Amino acid sequence: MSDATAHAPLAGVTVVTIEQAISAPLATRHLADLGARVIKIETPGYGDSTRHYDAVVGGLSAHFTWLNHGKESAALDLKSDADLALLHDILATADVFVSNLAPGALGRLGLGAAELAERYSRLIVVDISGYGTGGPYDHKRAYDLLIQSEGGVCASTGTPGHPAKPGVPVADVGTALYTYSTVLAALYDRERTGRGAVIPIAMLDTIAEMMGFAINGVIHAGVEPQPVGLGAPIVAPYGGYATADGQTAILGTTNDREWAKLTALIGRPELADDPRYARNVDRVAARAEVDDALAAWCAQHTLADIQDRADAAGIGNARLNTVRDLVDHPQLRDRGRWREVGTPSGPVPALLPPGVATTWAVRSGAVPALGEHTDAIRTEFGSR
Repeated sequence: MSDATAHAPLAGVTVVTIEQAISAPLATRHLADLGARVIKIETPGYGDSTRHYDAVVGGLSAHFTWLNHGKESAALDLKSDADLALLHDILATADVFVSNLAPGALGRLGLGAAELAERYSRLIVVDISGYGTGGPYDHKRAYDLLIQSEGGVCASTGTPGHPAKPGVPVADVGTALYTYSTVLAALYDRERTGRGAVIPIAMLDTIAEMMGFAINGVIHAGVEPQPVGLGAPIVAPYGGYATADGQTAILGTTNDREWAKLTALIGRPELADDPRYARNVDRVAARAEVDDALAAWCAQHTLADIQDRADAAGIGNARLNTVRDLVDHPQLRDRGRWREVGTPSGPVPALLPPGVATTWAVRSGAVPALGEHTDAIRTEFGSR
């Protein structure tokens, strides 16, 4: 065990995971970053499906490299009595078990959440599913696009008549973060009660929570949010505007005071006093008109000039960046947000986790090859 792991906040916590894709792997990777030992159980010969998405990271997939550094990989055939018994030996000493397999898959192996909780009273069992247990959809498989579509996200993204899936897998990532935070709460609760917990987490519930403001609009006003591309349906002006040097400036307001500042910035202070645009609800109704005023001003100025003026006026602003721009972003570079993690093909850059106390060490463990730790885990747990 490295010094970083020894002084990490989750040192001594063992997490066992049977996981695929994004939601569970991202949650358990964050636990590994903070020092937990994460034992990833994979199918011999194939492993996590994300291993095979592409081979852009020295022969490894971009997704698998992102989601799985700091873990141990044990290739176990859980249809084998011997390997299933080995898994139970591991679980007997574990603190957390996380899974996100297809509905019913673990139950058929005798690994259902209720069964595990009864057998291991201190174990925290997290069961990630698409739709939860009960209801007419609980048997359905679930992927990020499916849940975003069912949850109304795609209908509120894009432009009218052209729904779009956000480029980030928000259903998966959101579920991962709820899993991560709830596991931490369960570990804290176990310190007080001595008992583990069963935590069912449904991806649809995650998306429904994220859509809370839109849900309130529909329930209380009967208003469906209309997609507005780079903008936001509940505030205006707020979006992307072409600049004189071929860039796209992201500008906008979130309240009426900012609107007054913005009108002064663009040399149209009379708009702040115009009753047609005085309140945010008025500006949303007149979105095209306020967007036109802002677009006309941006078209006469370079991006740098716009950003300098907006910063001076206290107006939020950004540049529409590509992913390459993000990789090279000076704010990430100058704040030391990059680290290196090992892989079977050599070290690669990876970002530090977003939430880390200044006194915590972060473990930068390696991305495991399929089954890399199987023999060691058999030796460690097989004699119990």
